[in-house]
Amino acid sequence: MSLPKIDLPIMELELPSTREKIKYRPFTVKEEKILLVGQASNDPTQEILAARQVVNNCLLDKDVSDLAMFDLEYVLLILRARSVNNLIEFKIKDNETQEDVELNLDIDNISLTRYDDHTNEIDINDTYKLFLKYPTIDQFLKLTQLDENDPLVDYLMLCTCIDYIASDDEVYYFKDYTQEEIDTFMDDLSGQAIKGIQKFFETTPRLRHEMKYTNKEGKEKTFVIEGLRSFFI
Repeated sequence: MSLPKIDLPIMELELPSTREKIKYRPFTVKEEKILLVGQASNDPTQEILAARQVVNNCLLDKDVSDLAMFDLEYVLLILRARSVNNLIEFKIKDNETQEDVELNLDIDNISLTRYDDHTNEIDINDTYKLFLKYPTIDQFLKLTQLDENDPLVDYLMLCTCIDYIASDDEVYYFKDYTQEEIDTFMDDLSGQAIKGIQKFFETTPRLRHEMKYTNKEGKEKTFVIEGLRSFFI
């Protein structure tokens, strides 16, 4: 007689980027092992790969490759809270006293920080506008594999986030053009347009949470958790 198959509950969440409702299941021991391996690596790329695999396993009606990075981070936190529990106990080292400080994080208190001045529309001139998109997790992974000191990384990130250019009666999708054609177009952009694209990145929604504690000298300090580090701590 074979062992019984355990049915997992199906739940629903709302993606931060699009407000789309998607279905998921809690992660199991199999997925928890994947996360532990990613955590043990202390390698940001391996952590992202582990998070991608777990989220991909648990989503029921959504392709993980379509998710923006902050979507992945948010879904992973929801999975952790609903699959294990919403509390994480961990230690940090105070940078002044070098003491170990024990902190307790309630995942349900972590929220997505949004910026009022965030927009995906950038004016090029009186005729054309750029429309931006969030880089997907797969595009982000490709960029993490490049040398972070290479100035080309920032340029490739700028190109990755451009979806299309539009006027009142014309639309040009970047995916339909070669890299050479894109490079020529980018070379002709004004500094103001580039600043607009940079601001899009600077104000992209992100997971961020501040935790207050008092060190042994009685000084109140703040420990900031942001992005995937809010899970791999």
